[in-house]
Amino acid sequence: MANARALSDVARVNYSRSWREVGLWIVSALAVLAGQVAVAPSPAYAQTIRLVPVVSTGLAAPLFITHAGDGSGRLFVLEQSGRIRVVADGSLVQRPFLDIADRVLAGGERGLLGFAFHPQFSANGRFFVNYTRRPDGVTVISEFRVSTDPNVALATTERVLLRQFQPYANHNGGMLAFGPKGYLFIGLGDGGSTGDPGNRAQNPAALLGKILRIDVNGVQPYAIPPDNPFATSGGRREIYALGFRNPWRFSFDRSTGQLYAGDVGQGSVEEIDIVSRGGNYGWHIMEGDRFYQPATGCNRQGLTLPIATYSHTGGRCSIAGGYVYRGSAVPALVGTYVYADYCTGEIFGRRSGQSSRLLDTNRNIASFGENQAGELFVVGLGGTIERIAAP
Repeated sequence: MANARALSDVARVNYSRSWREVGLWIVSALAVLAGQVAVAPSPAYAQTIRLVPVVSTGLAAPLFITHAGDGSGRLFVLEQSGRIRVVADGSLVQRPFLDIADRVLAGGERGLLGFAFHPQFSANGRFFVNYTRRPDGVTVISEFRVSTDPNVALATTERVLLRQFQPYANHNGGMLAFGPKGYLFIGLGDGGSTGDPGNRAQNPAALLGKILRIDVNGVQPYAIPPDNPFATSGGRREIYALGFRNPWRFSFDRSTGQLYAGDVGQGSVEEIDIVSRGGNYGWHIMEGDRFYQPATGCNRQGLTLPIATYSHTGGRCSIAGGYVYRGSAVPALVGTYVYADYCTGEIFGRRSGQSSRLLDTNRNIASFGENQAGELFVVGLGGTIERIAAP
């Protein structure tokens, strides 16, 4: 969630700033740690990608896409209103995989914001969602199960794992992803408004402004991984890392296991972080690599600075964190972290410590996603799914 444009009902979901009081931002753009992202591709990246349409009609405000890891080749698209749709054999299946619109409070930065399949989904049929509930906007993390029809999940199987009160309508986070050890990671924003007025991101006794890690295998509703930073004392046991404003999208590099997060800035800077257990990523002491509170001379001791930042120039406003490309269709892109800016539609790549623009689009890019083979897809809030391909 962002802080300046307005998702304008269902046309612009800005996820990380403050939706600029009139609306809500969506994802933040990035750049080199000590400077801004290059405005033109460097020779190493020139003409490395194009977008191939996958779905261009039939979707309403899609926010995320992923796969089930079951070898079926299907893709699953999350719609903000509360539905998950299936793309099979290149076509959008009309019946939703899951429809919980009756329990989802959608609009602005609220809605069905994230989902993840259990690593053993093909055997146990379990998957997890992150949504803001009717009527109060409380964040809910729930488990569901698929039916005997692999394209239909059962809404009646919901098992709530966690509820988190949201003091404001924006900065709900939303991302879910399983890490290399099989634990579920959850992204929560700072609770909203401007400047984190409750200092929640820096408070280890609060879950807001954090990336959480829980064990959903065995103990119900969940267990705490024994090496979580506050597993025994000092803060909420679910916390994995703190100091985030709105970590809208994060992902694991399937080759190295590193966790990359795009954290939406307040009004000046977007950032990319490599997230480590127990790390403090600075908000609201820092906004990206700049002092925020106080505006000068703040204490950065113990904080982990982002690996890249970029400022709100040229219409850039909100970062959509992406993935390190590990597919085979675009050899020149292998090992590159791909991300975008929601407002400008620019797609960037970061490799070997440098960021460059890969492609300029007219999309409001809400998210990226992977298929089982590691190929990347671009989710446009206006209703498009496109695959990243070689030129």
